[in-house]
Amino acid sequence: MINELFDLKGKVALITGGTHGIGMAIGKVLGQAGAKVCVNDLSKERLETCKAEYAKDGIDVYTLVFDVTKEEEVDKGISQIEKEVGSVDILVNNAGIIKRIPILDMPMDTFRQVIDVDLVAPLIVAKRVAPKMIEKRSGKIINMCSMMSVYGRNSVSAYAAAKGGLKLLTSNMTCEWAKYNLQINGIGPGYIATSQTAEIREGNHPFNDLVMTRTPAGRWGEPEDVGNAALFLASKASDFVNGHVLYVDGGILANFGYVKGENDL
Repeated sequence: MINELFDLKGKVALITGGTHGIGMAIGKVLGQAGAKVCVNDLSKERLETCKAEYAKDGIDVYTLVFDVTKEEEVDKGISQIEKEVGSVDILVNNAGIIKRIPILDMPMDTFRQVIDVDLVAPLIVAKRVAPKMIEKRSGKIINMCSMMSVYGRNSVSAYAAAKGGLKLLTSNMTCEWAKYNLQINGIGPGYIATSQTAEIREGNHPFNDLVMTRTPAGRWGEPEDVGNAALFLASKASDFVNGHVLYVDGGILANFGYVKGENDL
């Protein structure tokens, strides 16, 4: 009975940008639970590399190129998935970017780019898959939010604005679609040990000190920690969980505060 709650056999899962890091960890966990995993990216090379990585875990991932910020490309890509794999049962809006630029120095084109990728694109993709989910009266949408959905930090204004907006977009999707048995939730990763954070986790980097001293769990998160949370939100186990952001952060949001000298990290 418990195993059935987390069984995703026959389900089609689309993880946008799931070629590496947290996105790949989510894809692997959902694939191991039986889902047919689909991954998109802008780069054919990254897709080829990720296909080999998934294969190491016995997962035959379906890959395709499309830009999540362009409605026509999203429509074409998801139509291809529907034709060759099946209609999307689980959507993980994972594709995202961050630009660390102080507000006064940030070009407006760059600000808009971050908003487009991190906030507008999840809406574009969700709008494309939601009608079939509504028709089937079944669907899971997971929006990758952030700790910066609830607080700001130096030099990440566009990212924080987008992720704060995504949290509320998750709430509004719930208000409109939960009555059709869709569960729409978010995940807010804490500081996760990926290739992108390798540099600041080594030696005595001040940001590593900040993370280690402020995270009650006393460690960086692993990508699989986020993947396991995604499995819960993608499974029957979360059928009455809706409009929630699950923070996978080792408790850092419970403990995070200002200390003099740390505000510029």
